[in-house]
Amino acid sequence: MPEKLLVPHHITWPKTTSEILATAANIIAEKFVHNDAFTNPEATKQFLTYKMANYEREVFAVMMLDNQHRLIEFNELFFGTVDAASVYPREVVKAVLAVNAAAVILAHNHPSGEAEPSQADKLITKRLTDALALIDVRVLDHIVVGKTPVSFTERGLL
Repeated sequence: MPEKLLVPHHITWPKTTSEILATAANIIAEKFVHNDAFTNPEATKQFLTYKMANYEREVFAVMMLDNQHRLIEFNELFFGTVDAASVYPREVVKAVLAVNAAAVILAHNHPSGEAEPSQADKLITKRLTDALALIDVRVLDHIVVGKTPVSFTERGLL
């Protein structure tokens, strides 16, 4: 039976598509924070799609997770252009240490909708994995968000 969503009268409903998707992502995140962990690639891809699919420029984000892979924080760290975003491993490490994360899921969108990982995507994933390994933080996945999200872990790229 579907869950009944009780909303207090003082809550205003989102009006734009972006607001609706952001609200959906927050509902998914809230469910996982309280009931489950981000160990299911499908749920993770769904969450990230709601969060990032409608951006008009490339955004690189990190899901910071605790030891049980529950979400501590979703942090959009780098903002780019329509086809690229500069990512700095030092800043990722600083953000991860700031919340004492034990594991991360990397994510970025491709505004074109084509989620096939580029060579640059593979290289930055390797650099980040190496940098985070030095501080004992596991990279569980890197999701590229597009029309159909791609998981590095599912593809055997991580």
